[in-house]
Amino acid sequence: MIDAAFAPAAAAIADGRIPGATLGMVAADGRRRVRHAGKAALVPEPEDLTEDHWFDLASVSKVIATTTMILRLADQGKLDLDRPLTDAIPDLRQYDIANAAERKLTFRDCLAHRSFFPAVEPIYTYGDDPARLRAFVLQREWRHGPPVYSDINFLLLGIAIERITGEPLGAWPLGEGLRFGPPPGPAVATEHCTWRDRVLKGEVHDENCAAMGGQTGHAGLFGTVAGVLGFAQGLLDGSGASPAMLEAIRTPQYAHRTCGWERKFPGWSGGQACSDETIGHTGFTGTGLWVDFERGLAWTLLTNRVHPTRHRESGIFQLRPETGDAVIGAWDGEG
Repeated sequence: MIDAAFAPAAAAIADGRIPGATLGMVAADGRRRVRHAGKAALVPEPEDLTEDHWFDLASVSKVIATTTMILRLADQGKLDLDRPLTDAIPDLRQYDIANAAERKLTFRDCLAHRSFFPAVEPIYTYGDDPARLRAFVLQREWRHGPPVYSDINFLLLGIAIERITGEPLGAWPLGEGLRFGPPPGPAVATEHCTWRDRVLKGEVHDENCAAMGGQTGHAGLFGTVAGVLGFAQGLLDGSGASPAMLEAIRTPQYAHRTCGWERKFPGWSGGQACSDETIGHTGFTGTGLWVDFERGLAWTLLTNRVHPTRHRESGIFQLRPETGDAVIGAWDGEG
């Protein structure tokens, strides 16, 4: 089964589109399949990819870490998803209390990317002092636009978590095989960063996250395939999320978005063979996680498609749905 599911990734490696890939599948009853191939690094020295390598999960951090933390704090009564962020961050736009639209945004708005923030903002170009950059995020008068997927939503959620708990995000127990960097084991290389002038390996790829200390609500999480599958199994069997949390991540909130995740929609990253009860999320470095609740199946595709540079055609946007369809075909075929 795993060989058939891994075939699209194997072809991408053979064609030189990506250096390496790991595919993991897990069922609600705990059955797992893992396959990997290719290189963890090409430069400065070639390194074979193993099952033990840690990947920079990039925006998959948003669902494994931040969304889970926010929903668990809501379960504990420490926040209300439909209350404004200012419950946790009273100094948000503190110089424009009367007019600032940011002060009206709720936790749920940010989880569902139902806000007006820009899609991309090079915050790291304003400095590299983490405390000052957090203050910048809170006091900046952001340009407004229609709702789009924006890291700023999750930057704010991460700051809210820090305020509520009094601790950095890395203090939250995430489970074996998951942690904010640097990872404790062999790491997969990502990009030769033009800002830092080196190949990144074991340090966060996302520039804004790096400048803000490496632990933010939108990025910074590292994981092994076993760690990601362990988290996914907790969603499938209910051991890692309460009924209220599961309802929040499965119920549409805005367009195809739930609290934190995406639901299946035409042309999405998880392919079209999965059930309509499938959620997923991807990461810029070439990572992704999808959970099909109807089948009781989850899969993760972890690649280093930005190594040694993002400025090349990796085919990742075709590879992900091809892999999803191959996973479902192999799963259904095995009965």
